[in-house]
Amino acid sequence: MEIVVPFIDLKQRYEEERDEILAAVERVCSTGNLVLTEEVLNFEERIARYVGMKHAMGLNSGTDALMMALWANNIGKGDEVITSPISFVATVGAIRHVGAYPQFVDVRNDQNIDPSLIEAAITDRTKAILPVHWGGRVCDMPEILDIATKHNLIVIEDAAQAMGAYFEGLHGGSFGHAAAFSAHPLKNLNALGDAGFLCTNDDSIAEKVRLYRNHGLESRDSCIFFGVNSRLDSLNAEILSYRLDNLSEIIKERRKNVSIYRENIHTTSIFIPTESAHEHSAYVMFIVQADDRDALKEYLFKNGIESFIYYGTPLHLHKASSDLGYRIGQFPVAERHASRALALPHNQYLSENQITYVCHKITEFYSR
Repeated sequence: MEIVVPFIDLKQRYEEERDEILAAVERVCSTGNLVLTEEVLNFEERIARYVGMKHAMGLNSGTDALMMALWANNIGKGDEVITSPISFVATVGAIRHVGAYPQFVDVRNDQNIDPSLIEAAITDRTKAILPVHWGGRVCDMPEILDIATKHNLIVIEDAAQAMGAYFEGLHGGSFGHAAAFSAHPLKNLNALGDAGFLCTNDDSIAEKVRLYRNHGLESRDSCIFFGVNSRLDSLNAEILSYRLDNLSEIIKERRKNVSIYRENIHTTSIFIPTESAHEHSAYVMFIVQADDRDALKEYLFKNGIESFIYYGTPLHLHKASSDLGYRIGQFPVAERHASRALALPHNQYLSENQITYVCHKITEFYSR
């Protein structure tokens, strides 16, 4: 089947950016110095300003950023972390890797954690709340912060999909004690492979992460503690810094494409979460909830339209979570959404005609 509406934009983006990317390769490689260079420091300074935080540390993935945010806040064995069952597996993986237990709370219709359910999940072992800004939509952070302050809890934001997203004028990832961002190729601010960064206003957290990402080395011959190798490489730092200049325009185009979907999908079989005036979603993913989701996905593909399921299994029902004690039916909203979630193509290179074609095929499917 010929793909006429592609989901992923990476090939098109490279064609558009080829000259700048190759020039970046030449600039960085010609220096003969590729680890923790000026390019990394420049990117960290720029990203901290963009997010509105004091510190940013470039790392090799958003997953490492999550683990280090938990570790640097002294969260470990025996602690509980309240989070959402709707996310990528890395969210729970990071909690488990530091020895803590994920305490799930169900979601709202926008697939973000429901703050009204958080207090009931707090126990004497709860140490942190980890909201996930799913798809590029920031959680209701003022309400979450009020609960955290009341119960003296740490807030760590999973901001993997939150670059360029705002809530009440504040950037996602700027609310809590620390935030983890991903620059995976499928994100709107993306590297040429895995990459990520951690943001915080806390000087001590920043210092711990800077040491930990570089084996715990204070200098080449002075190890403060045994850390890991999780350094953002200089080439990706330079490319991310270049792409940061274009991020606002990319988000603008994606938001325009989503508005075309909203105007042209006229079936109650598709649910698109509304966006309030105080929200500004980055739409890293455009996820709708669809009746007869799997058949719709197949129908779209037969008509040359790519779509993806993000994700079909909530976190508490994965095999890896079997030792956590959760069961089917425990988080009904999340489970219903997972069975209906479908990410539609909305990247910045699509034309209005392509998107209206998708809308037409969706209407056609439900009209059969």
